[in-house]
Amino acid sequence: MRLRTALATATAALAAATCLTAAGPARAAAPGTAQGAAAGTAPGGSRACSPSTALAGFSDALDKTTYEGTFVGNLSALAVDRGGSVAALSDRSSLFTLDAWTLAPRSVVRLADGGGAALDSEGLAVDRDGTRLVSSEGEPAVRRYTPGGRLLGSLPVPGELRVAPAGRAVPNGTFEGLTLLPGGKRLLAGMEYALAGDAADIVRLQTWERKGGKGKSASTGTGGFRLGAQYGYRADAGLGVAETTATPDGRLLVLERGFTSGVGNTVRLYLADLRHAADTRGVEALTGQDGVRLVRKTLLADLVGCPSLGATAKQPQPNPLLDNIEGLAVTGRERGRLKLLLVSDDNQGATQTTRLYSLTVRLPNIAEG
Repeated sequence: MRLRTALATATAALAAATCLTAAGPARAAAPGTAQGAAAGTAPGGSRACSPSTALAGFSDALDKTTYEGTFVGNLSALAVDRGGSVAALSDRSSLFTLDAWTLAPRSVVRLADGGGAALDSEGLAVDRDGTRLVSSEGEPAVRRYTPGGRLLGSLPVPGELRVAPAGRAVPNGTFEGLTLLPGGKRLLAGMEYALAGDAADIVRLQTWERKGGKGKSASTGTGGFRLGAQYGYRADAGLGVAETTATPDGRLLVLERGFTSGVGNTVRLYLADLRHAADTRGVEALTGQDGVRLVRKTLLADLVGCPSLGATAKQPQPNPLLDNIEGLAVTGRERGRLKLLLVSDDNQGATQTTRLYSLTVRLPNIAEG
């Protein structure tokens, strides 16, 4: 199904904010039969969500649509692909390629584990050779796939991060975020919730390190990645880590998210810095009172403070713009600000929306943060 991405003015705003190519005017997709298309700008009004963060626009064009017989929803992760397109991961084992300008689907591949079973696929990173790194929340696992969806292998996972009784993780609370740090030699996965025995608000961030020259390990199952340092990150009370995304300077953008029935979603964007944080490998219990140095974080924006831009919600929300936001990618830089693309996971349900958001953010200098 071909999609229209928004009304004319909204398409221009969202495309301009999320365009991944170097130059050229925004192009609207050809009209189609998408339902629920909506988008917003802030004509004559403030777009600020906070002093550092602004909302450029949003689009509901993908909500409750299909592409080549596959439901376009349940989107849990985004990553910029080679050539500027956007890879969008569904937690139902589908990996879409979205057009760089219109954000309409251009292809889809199915993913599976080594036995052909579906994944609870939540995190996504695109390696320098186009290999897809995908985290699955069920085990948890990190697997490597070709762009066509062929499984190449899996990375090792520490035993304590596995779901109980094999480990100490809670079901549906493991690798929710996945990102490659600049240079491509360090991979990081963020647990959504705390391990049993750790303080309820401290989650673990696991890294893998890759040694060797470019391309030497591409054919191996692990891609040359070996287990690296692990860190503790303190989430806000009642929130989990929904996404971790590297910034160009090696810090992390962290999405913390929660939901309260009858109230709606809380979504906060933090900047995190791994420098000076302790390696928590071998630390059995992170209590927060044990002197272990946790990852430092700085609040960039609570998205409840963003302008709604005419958005509507299908269930109670403190701001109708909000939904179950899970995916985040850095799509470029403009005038000293990073351009971000976010997506919400509709869980293929009637009360939630697949919504794309375009934000810009000015990061504090490393010395400041």
